[in-house]
Amino acid sequence: MDKPTAPRLYGLGLIVILLSLVIILLSPFQLGVTLYKLSVVTLGGWLGYWLDRWIFPYARPHDELNPVASWYMLRRAIIVAATILAVALGA
Repeated sequence: MDKPTAPRLYGLGLIVILLSLVIILLSPFQLGVTLYKLSVVTLGGWLGYWLDRWIFPYARPHDELNPVASWYMLRRAIIVAATILAVALGA
């Protein structure tokens, strides 16, 4: 049986928590701005994912197990990144 591992991105989550504590200690009035920016970026990622699913309903990255799937993943990454940028820069 496989040895249990830590959740994915555990280290990154810990860094985020530590940096948030630093923001709270050094300038607590910036915490609202930080949370706002985080929510805008998260919303952009969510919208980008669903935009990709809506535009390409039959070209899902997980459906293919060949080299074409890598193009589907790259396409989705570009759409999600562009949506995040658009939402973050427009906010």
